[in-house]
Parts: sequence; C-alpha cells; structure tokens
Amino acid sequence: METGKKIAQTLLQIKAIKLSPANPFTWASGWRSPIYCDNRKTLSYPAARREIYESFASLITEKYPHADVIAGVATGAIACGVLTAEALGKPFIYVRSAPKDHGMANQVEGHFEPGSKVVVVEDLISTGGSSLKAVEALRSAGCDVLGMVAIFTYGFPTASSNFLQAGVELDTLSDYNTLIELATEQGYVQPEEVTTLREWRQSPDTWGR
Repeated sequence: METGKKIAQTLLQIKAIKLSPANPFTWASGWRSPIYCDNRKTLSYPAARREIYESFASLITEKYPHADVIAGVATGAIACGVLTAEALGKPFIYVRSAPKDHGMANQVEGHFEPGSKVVVVEDLISTGGSSLKAVEALRSAGCDVLGMVAIFTYGFPTASSNFLQAGVELDTLSDYNTLIELATEQGYVQPEEVTTLREWRQSPDTWGR
C-alpha cells in the first residue's frame, strides 16, 4: 500500500479522523463538516507516531537534503516536529501563533543561525492561514524556508492558492482524496455518501446551510 493510503488508514483506525456525512460536525470556525481531524491523537499510539515521523524523515531526506533545521508550528506540530528532527539528527525550533508578550517577545523559539535552511512541519492544512503565518515569522527572523510538510490536507482550493501566492511548496503524507478513496474501499463510508463528502470540500464555508 502506498504511503498516502497507509497514513490515511492509520488516521481512520485510531479515529484521528472521523467521517460522519449524516451527522456533520461543527468546527470552531462555525463551518459544518462531514469530517473531523485531530492528528494529536497520533501521539498516543506509538506505532502511529513512529509511522508519521519516519515518513516525514524520509520525505525531508529525499526532497530537502540540505535542510539545516526542522521547525514545528505550535502547538499541534511541536511533538511530531521534535520526533522528526530527532530521527534526522537536526536542530529543532518552533513557531508560536504570536510573539510572547513578555521576556524576549520571541515568536520563533529555539536556536538557529541567520540564513538557516528550514523545513516546516505541520499537522493539518485547512486554509493554510496559520501555517503560512508561521512561515512569515520564520522568514522575518532571517530563515530560508525550503518548504512545508504536513500529515494531512483537506485540499481546499483556497489553500492551494494561498501556498502558491506565498511561494511555499507543500508536501503532505496523505490528503482528502486519498482518504475518501480508502474509506470507500474499506467500508468506512457508503458509496452514496461520497458525493456529499466531495461536495463539502468544494465549498466548506457554505456547505450544510
């Protein structure tokens, strides 16, 4: 089984991703959604977290062999970012959502040299807004951001546009299309529910209203 499907299978098995087209979830943003993703659950399952950080390490080794530093986006990607950095034997830093309001007022925590080549680790990509703010903070701090890797992406068109506009290359271990294909094959959803799942992805902000 290819990596994308293996990761999707793991996320479904440990219920880090839940699919419920008939009884949608409500996100913090107010969006109605037939899917809910909490990749922090992977940290509670040793085999799952190993699969993820080893997959990240392989991807970064292949695509970004000259990376100096691994950066995690707080808070969801700090743990998997540390594990990835450990597997690669590289320094780790992390990016806060906003600068501290005391002390050194840092937004980027940890030691790095100006001009360091950085790969950013993220757990989940929705619109890409918070992820790209982390990239902006790293660039402002003098880092050379090579790209971003994430566990999963919903694949929203707006996210693709945002990453393209920011000049950031994104690679994910798995994605929404792969997940739905696997979920259909393995009976997590019924064939008639697939249309609902695909419709939501095209217009998540207005779906179900």
